[in-house]
Amino acid sequence: MLNKLHKVHNSVKVWGLVVCCACASMAATASELPQVVDSAFRSAENKQRDQYRHPVETLSFFGIKPEMSVLEVWPARGWYTEILAPYLKDKGKLTIANFRQNDGSLEDERKIFWARLAAKLKQDIKKHPDHFGAVQVEEFDPPGLMQLQQVNQFDLVLSFRNSHIWNEEGYLLDVYRALFDMLKPGGTLGLVEHRSSRLSEISSRAGEGYLDEYYVIAVAQQAGFILADRSEINANPKDSKDYPKGVYALPPTLAMGALDKARYLAIGESDRMTLKFTKPLVP
Repeated sequence: MLNKLHKVHNSVKVWGLVVCCACASMAATASELPQVVDSAFRSAENKQRDQYRHPVETLSFFGIKPEMSVLEVWPARGWYTEILAPYLKDKGKLTIANFRQNDGSLEDERKIFWARLAAKLKQDIKKHPDHFGAVQVEEFDPPGLMQLQQVNQFDLVLSFRNSHIWNEEGYLLDVYRALFDMLKPGGTLGLVEHRSSRLSEISSRAGEGYLDEYYVIAVAQQAGFILADRSEINANPKDSKDYPKGVYALPPTLAMGALDKARYLAIGESDRMTLKFTKPLVP
């Protein structure tokens, strides 16, 4: 009898050890994201924007995990890339679908500028492999270049403040459909976008660069997504959304230059919707 009790006691101790190790592992995983955000690699300027972009809360809301395969669309200068890459480099995989590179054929000044941003980020990733790890770099240039030959490949697709550009050009639905195809069934699409003022159930006031939240949801649903959740993580009630140059008057762009600069700095970055969609397991 004593031997049996001794065996049970030892089993409980072993079981408790396993449970404690599992808890410690979960705690370590949960702490990885804040550690990456606080990394000395990130510049003081980029960290200053955390108060408006809330990277830990936003990525946690989207359900990111270190073992995921993640696609970031149009990362531009790579503000989020320098957080995502080190977080995913050991267990997961990061792919960025950035602007088309300039092979000499680009004529649009905006696309030429975007191409320079993409080239700079690609160089930064190559220059700092210890931080970024092995990031796969692709080109994404709607409406002609939207297929990455990666159907049902990603656990999580992320887009930060890009949808208004796709909408201005008339291919928002096409882009969302492309992203839908790239996600695994059951995968998540995380969107952050400048949010226009809602006037009623059927109308909104949208300055340059802003989109109506219900419109974005409707387009994503038309592409096949299911709205899983919405968050006010990136809301900014100070944003009146009625500036001469729209959202670009606010930081970080500050398109008005010295004119009322202190006012725009006091407002901070734009009021933003934060939307989480899922791709159905069954078509």
